[in-house]
Amino acid sequence: MSDDALAIYAQRLVAEVLAAADADSLTTPETFTRRALDDLEQAGVTENTFAAYYAGERGVEVSGYGSNESLDALDVFITDFRADPQVTWLTKADVEARFRRLLKFVQRCRDGLKQQIDESEDVYDMCLAIEKKLPEVSRIRLFLLTNSDASITSLPEAEFGDLPVIYEIWDLTRFHRMTSSGTLSEPIMVEFSDPLPCLATPATDGTFSVFMAILPGPMLAGLYGQYGTRLLELNVRSFLQTKGAVNRGIRGTLLTQPERFLAYNNGISATASRVELTPLPGGGQAIQRIPDLQVVNGGQTTASIHYAHVKDKADISSVFVQMKLTVVAPDRLEEIVPEISKYSNTQNKVTLVDFSSNHPYHVAVEKVTRSLWAPAADGSGQETRWFYERARGQYTDALARERTPARQKAFRALHPLSQKFTKSDLAKFEHSWAQLPHIVSLGAEKNFREFMINMGEKGPDVDALYCERLIAKAILFKATEKIITAQGMQGFRANVVTYTIAKLATATGQRIDLDRIWQGQRLTQALTAAIDDLSRRIRRVIVTPVGNANVTEWAKRPECWRRVSDIQWTVPDDLQAEYANPAAAVRRGRHAAEMDSHAAARLKIAVASIPAEDWFAVAAWAKDTKNLEPWQWRVAAEVGKYLKTGLDLTINQATQAERLMAEAQRLGFRASSTSR
Repeated sequence: MSDDALAIYAQRLVAEVLAAADADSLTTPETFTRRALDDLEQAGVTENTFAAYYAGERGVEVSGYGSNESLDALDVFITDFRADPQVTWLTKADVEARFRRLLKFVQRCRDGLKQQIDESEDVYDMCLAIEKKLPEVSRIRLFLLTNSDASITSLPEAEFGDLPVIYEIWDLTRFHRMTSSGTLSEPIMVEFSDPLPCLATPATDGTFSVFMAILPGPMLAGLYGQYGTRLLELNVRSFLQTKGAVNRGIRGTLLTQPERFLAYNNGISATASRVELTPLPGGGQAIQRIPDLQVVNGGQTTASIHYAHVKDKADISSVFVQMKLTVVAPDRLEEIVPEISKYSNTQNKVTLVDFSSNHPYHVAVEKVTRSLWAPAADGSGQETRWFYERARGQYTDALARERTPARQKAFRALHPLSQKFTKSDLAKFEHSWAQLPHIVSLGAEKNFREFMINMGEKGPDVDALYCERLIAKAILFKATEKIITAQGMQGFRANVVTYTIAKLATATGQRIDLDRIWQGQRLTQALTAAIDDLSRRIRRVIVTPVGNANVTEWAKRPECWRRVSDIQWTVPDDLQAEYANPAAAVRRGRHAAEMDSHAAARLKIAVASIPAEDWFAVAAWAKDTKNLEPWQWRVAAEVGKYLKTGLDLTINQATQAERLMAEAQRLGFRASSTSR
């Protein structure tokens, strides 16, 4: 990496953070933290991240936390952001001091720091979540996020009680390497202490080569334990936990007949940029190193072996897995990997929808928005464009192609940074409008995956009208963020925003005039006032969880959305006067209806594929353990009756059933009916 490239990246990063902070009415450290957490979550480095800043006492500081279920880890973050566009440096002493402050915060959480913090603040929620997670996880990972360059790249592991503490330094160089490598994660390099015997297949195509090998189960489990979903970056399905019959079958075999796993399981398909081989003493060859390893099919197998070993304490010493390893040049990955996944014989069908950046829907949105002029809204007469960033870094690359400062200034004027939006942003806009705020609250990555699954293989028709109304939803979302920020109430803005838009869509029957928002590129005074009033009521429900849940977990539950839906709120007369006319509403609903009907059919099929006995079992379990709300176990029993008698489920029943089953499994429910 050249010094010039790093310096240019440093300047762009600071400029983008400053512009985004101004557009979102946030501080620059918070903006940088959210950006970094989003990148790390997309890369599979961490999961379920939550940004919240605290430095209430000397020697204690934190910027956010995450719960990484894949690695059974508690992740805690501290940010060091400097608004200097030049490359700055962090010494070893600086790095160690920040990690000490971060670990001190974890200690204070363990000792009951939440008791000193107002329950309405997001920091309280973070303290509560960390305190509850500490006894459950097997490791703590401390992250330093900085736009400076650190003089050290690692620190030795430490201990916190009986938990290992791992230090992760994400500095300017590491972020630049990640964002400029063509992927959002660092390559995985696997080296075998005992070389892995393999068989090289005859060459059939000059663009790739294939090797066959048998992996010991403990080795595969260890790789997943070390890298988590980063190992499955090109397998978007990743791990569906134990919801499907296939996964329950995998788990059952691992627990009861591990020695037969190789015979029963289809194995994994993996890719790499190259393979380093070594000769075996008795003849033949073995794999010594695999650079850029990715499991593109067999994510369920990989993760299930890891979880059976870690969670179920299964003895996997007699487990073996067959591996087909395809060596592909990095510049051919996007072309070949989808085909490998599409045609491999796997337990779950993987379609091209899983490779989301190249999905026809996203390609179409990008194509239309690149030529769509937004009306001038500030009286200057200067029309602009909304920039859809289908892949991370497209905006920066497009700006860099404008070589001179004058041309770059003109590009920014036509494509303001405040009008850039990403795939995860798009999913938030659409799911909020579709009244799925509990799904949005799952986090950017999980919400996006749900969005893609619900969409299906084709998705809605994308034309200029669709994109105009999509951007109107973006304007609505961004304006709601600013309205709620201006209220001065701390914490949970992201949850309040999505729930407010969802409730607004419900209360108005989605008759908010999106065409009017597009034409004006802003909200009307009546709509702004309505959002200000409604969001205050919604916040009271969100920050008052039912049971012992913290706010962030509560916001992910369908029950939270039901409580918000029940809020008594009358749409103001001046807003009703602005409703879209019925003809426009019908025209607007055409795209949504096509997508919703397809998603509804998929959802009902998925719920109906679970045996009626499992629904009766979860109802009985929930009633006995009191782990679910009474209405939830009644829904489970009702679904079981419908399936047993052959009746068709309603979409409402299917939606509630899917969520309650996922929640039950998260809390420990395991169905007795299994199939391999």
